[in-house]
Formats: sequence, C-alpha cells, structure tokens
Amino acid sequence: MKRISAVIFDCDGVMFDSRQANVNYYNQVLANFGLKPMTEEKVTFVHMHTADESIRHIFKGTSYVEQARAYRMQMDYTPFIKHMIMEPGLKELLKILRPQYGLAVATNRSDTIGEVLESNGLKEFFDIVVSSLDVEMPKPHPEAVYKILDFFSIFPEQCLYVGDSLVDWQTAKAAGVPLIAYQNEDLETPWRIKNLLEIKEILVTLEAEPLPI
Repeated sequence: MKRISAVIFDCDGVMFDSRQANVNYYNQVLANFGLKPMTEEKVTFVHMHTADESIRHIFKGTSYVEQARAYRMQMDYTPFIKHMIMEPGLKELLKILRPQYGLAVATNRSDTIGEVLESNGLKEFFDIVVSSLDVEMPKPHPEAVYKILDFFSIFPEQCLYVGDSLVDWQTAKAAGVPLIAYQNEDLETPWRIKNLLEIKEILVTLEAEPLPI
C-alpha cells in the first residue's frame, strides 16, 4: 500500500494566479450597477469563496444583491480566463505525478472551473474535479474532500491537499488530510513551499518513511 495515493489541488492561488481575473470579473459586475470597484478586503474575500458568496458579500448593503446574482449567472467568464496566470511548474509537476498518483481539484469555483482547465490544457491530468456546484456545503466544509477520498477509496492520511488560504487550511484540517501550504507562511503545517515542484520532494520523503503497523 502506498503511503500517499492522491494529491488534491485548490485552483485559485495554487494552480493559477487568478487575482487579476477575479478583480476584473467582479468589478465588471459592480460597474454594471454603477458601483465602485472592490476594496482590498473584498478582493481577498472573493479569492477564497464561491461566486454566489462573493456576490452577496460585495453587494451587501445595496439593493442590487438579487439582480447581481442573476446578472452573474448570464455572464460569460471566457474573456477573463486570459488574465489567469498558470503557476510556474504546474504542468511539469502534473506530468511527473500523473502515472503514480490520483489527482484531484477541490475548488470553490462553480461553473467556470471546467473551462479554465480545458482552455489551459489541464483537464486530462485530473481524475476528479469537485466544484461548489458538486457539494451542498462548499469549502471550508470538508464535503469536497470527502467526495474525493470516496472516489479514490482511500483514507485521509493517504492524501495530500495543496492550498494557499485559511479556507484551504480549515478544509484540510476538518477532513483530516495533511496540508501543503503554497506561498503562505502563516498556515500551520509541516510543509510550506514556494514552488509547486517542491511537492515531488515531499512525496519522495514520505514514501521513504516506513508505513505504520
């Protein structure tokens, strides 16, 4: 039995620097209703939450919440994908891991994740993608991770979760899955990395350790 059988990736902030894409997307929604662009606090919020939660948050205190939710549903996300920057080493890492490990995505993105993966040539690498549309409770609830563990028929300790935010840390902890913190020194975990390719070294080290009896 392999010590680690699968690796789960968050999307925004881990596979992609999507900050500018998110800023452009939600600011367009705000502009449609004549409202000012997002503050820095709101930018941070939308990076970690579902689209519906984000719309409710950035329109809180206005009379446009339901109209904005409806407007978002008919928006085409395609023009914003070009502003998403793939993180260095991602595709190389996936090619290295793919033959040996199950690969998954757990994201609070909704209907946009499929197009993001497809347009960047990443869809073929992942065995399962769980978005906010696939669960009743999005992250930080662990439902998405539970679905992935069930899919691979593995225990939490046989999996690694790669995340960059407090929401990811809360999700991994609730599911009992070890977290690799990507470019975030504030998350409590043994593994904090600055480059995704460091994950292969973590896996080599873990596989060299004896399995518990």
